[in-house]
Amino acid sequence: MFSRLREDINSVMSRDPASRSALEVLTCYPGVHALMFHRLAHAAWTRKLYWLGRFVSHISRWLTGIEIHPGAVIGRRVFIDHGMGVVIGETAELGDDCTIYQGVTLGGTSLYRGAKRHPTLGKGVVIGAGAQVLGGFTVGDGAKVGSNAVVVKPVPEGATAVGNPARIIDRERDDAREQKAEAMGFSAYGVTRDMDDPMAKAIHGLLDHAVETDRRLALMIQRLEAAGVSVNGDGESADSFDAERLGKMVD
Repeated sequence: MFSRLREDINSVMSRDPASRSALEVLTCYPGVHALMFHRLAHAAWTRKLYWLGRFVSHISRWLTGIEIHPGAVIGRRVFIDHGMGVVIGETAELGDDCTIYQGVTLGGTSLYRGAKRHPTLGKGVVIGAGAQVLGGFTVGDGAKVGSNAVVVKPVPEGATAVGNPARIIDRERDDAREQKAEAMGFSAYGVTRDMDDPMAKAIHGLLDHAVETDRRLALMIQRLEAAGVSVNGDGESADSFDAERLGKMVD
C-alpha cells in the first residue's frame, strides 16, 4: 500500500509543475486521496462487501468531488489532476500512467447488468478536461482525448481524438511542442497547439477553395469589362464572398 502511495506522489510531481513537495501532494491533492479511498472500496467490492465498497466510495466522493465506482479497475501511477466532477463507472479499466483531468466521465451506454459498459484505457492515456468517453470500447496505449470531446468509438493506439462526436486527427505536430511533450512524458489536457477538429479543417479547406475561385472570377469579370463585355445585365454588382466571417464561425 505504501509503495503504491509513493508511486502516486512521484507521478504527480513528475506531471504537475505546480507541485512543490511530497507533503503538499499527499495533503492537498484530491486525486491522490480519491485513489487511496478507491483502493479500500475496491478491496471491499472484490470481497463481495458491496455496501461497504459503495459507502467508502460515497465518502470519497463527498470529500474529493471525484466519483469512482468501487468495481472500477485502476492501474498504477494514475494521475487525476484537479479532479472535480470526474466520474469513473463500474466496469471501467484504467491502465498504468493514465492522466485524467477535471470533469471527465468514463461512462456507459448499456443498461445490461454484468456487461462491459464502460471504457478501457490503455497505458499512458491522457483524457482532457470535460471529455466524455462513453461505452465499453478500448482507448489504445498512449492515445489522447482532447478537452470536451465526446468519444463513442474505439481510439487507436497513439492517436488523438477531438470534437463531438470525436474524430481521429492526423499526427502532424509542431516540432517544438512535440519535443516538450516528450520531455514531460505527456501532453497536458490532451491537447497540442495545432490540434484542430478535422471537420473544421475540412471547412477551412472549402473556404480557401471558394476564396480562390472568387478571386479568379473577379479577375475574369474585370478583363471582360475592360474588353467592353457587360457581365451584369441588370446593372447590379454581385454579392461579395465574406470568407473571413465564415472562417471565424468554425475557429
